[in-house]
Amino acid sequence: MKKIKLLFFVLACMFLCLNCKKKKVDPHVPPDVTFKTGGKFISGDVTRLKNDTMMVGITATKTEDNLKSYNISVAYDGASTTTTKFNYLMLESEYEWYSHDYQLITRNQTGSERWVFSIVDRDGNITQKTINITVQ
Repeated sequence: MKKIKLLFFVLACMFLCLNCKKKKVDPHVPPDVTFKTGGKFISGDVTRLKNDTMMVGITATKTEDNLKSYNISVAYDGASTTTTKFNYLMLESEYEWYSHDYQLITRNQTGSERWVFSIVDRDGNITQKTINITVQ
């Protein structure tokens, strides 16, 4: 009788172990984001005059999870906090790929501007790209 109980116990353990599925590990891969280049676009740090107008374009691609939102913010003269200039929630048709051009104008005073372009996916992964502008 003990042997039968032991046999059933071993069989039950084997059955449970074989049916256990390993939990899929989420690699937390953030979205792929690139600046548009060439022509009218700036894609890196620049020095510009006061009240200068320029274009920044981004292209974002889903890597793991659907794209969720896009934010553009700016910090002036070395400030650690930013001010939101543009905020957008993706439409269903934009979950896998998104492109946006933004016209920015420098302030009417000398100093520095740090522009931050952020894409967030549904899992909360963030990709940020930054352009620093020195205003003369």
